[in-house]
Amino acid sequence: MKLKRGSRCTVCRSKGENKKAVVFLSHHRLALCKEHFITWFENRVERTIKEFRMFSRKDRILVAVSGGKDSLSLWNALVKLGYEADGLYINLGIGEYSEDSKRLSEDFAKRINRNLHIVDLKEEIASIPQITESVNKPACSACGSVKRYYMNKTAKELGYNIIATGHNLDDEVAVLFGNTLNWDIEYMRRQYPVLEEESGFIRKVKPLCKITEKESALYAVFNGIDYIEYECPFSEGASSIRYKEIWSQIEQQSPGSKLRFYTGFLKKMQPILKEKEKRESELRTCVVCGEPSFNEICSVCKLKQRLAQV
Repeated sequence: MKLKRGSRCTVCRSKGENKKAVVFLSHHRLALCKEHFITWFENRVERTIKEFRMFSRKDRILVAVSGGKDSLSLWNALVKLGYEADGLYINLGIGEYSEDSKRLSEDFAKRINRNLHIVDLKEEIASIPQITESVNKPACSACGSVKRYYMNKTAKELGYNIIATGHNLDDEVAVLFGNTLNWDIEYMRRQYPVLEEESGFIRKVKPLCKITEKESALYAVFNGIDYIEYECPFSEGASSIRYKEIWSQIEQQSPGSKLRFYTGFLKKMQPILKEKEKRESELRTCVVCGEPSFNEICSVCKLKQRLAQV
């Protein structure tokens, strides 16, 4: 995203204006001023929503908010675009990190005058540090399964029919890269911007899947959105961070590589994987909580049972 000195906004120039550019999107070959970058970002979100038929303005959308740049930028864009979008913050109980992210999420909800629903894991099951210590399970693994469970459960209870997450292009490329290295076909099969509603699962969508992490950060900064700028302490050493670093180097040498890798997968590989999809087990209902599960008892209820024995 290097911007040449004295560059002028591409859009402004097309209108006969001479406004200075503040950002250069190398993989799109666009130099944009602040105003036109914000417009470009929101238009790209809108186009992605329409391309994958994610939802309409009749739907009730629940944005999974973490206090980070991606989820807050997504929430802001959806509201500005006229969608009925509220937020859901899941308090993981990770000390100062959770306190800061919760405060930022609450402040932003007040700013845009939208509802923010809060689920406190300590009241529902246990904090992520407690779970990690008690059952000897990797923090990221436990966190992911618990968050997915409560996002789905809460959305249904509150009457929302869409869950939107702030996964950006860098996130999607890192996950796809890891799954390709391991040839994890089942995970690759489910990596798509839309996971349809089925058997108790609400539709989940990723409207930022074609927007990079840097673009999301710029949108937050240009809109004066305060977001948590440091990573979760449990993410240190995560393979996804290493994969992002590798892809940043590739992108620097060959702009557009991330987007080509991801969209190429969606267009060429995903249809093949979907065509050959065969589930080893059908979805059923957890006998304890009633939520969808591939087993008689879902992973979160099993986790609760293990915690009760500690």
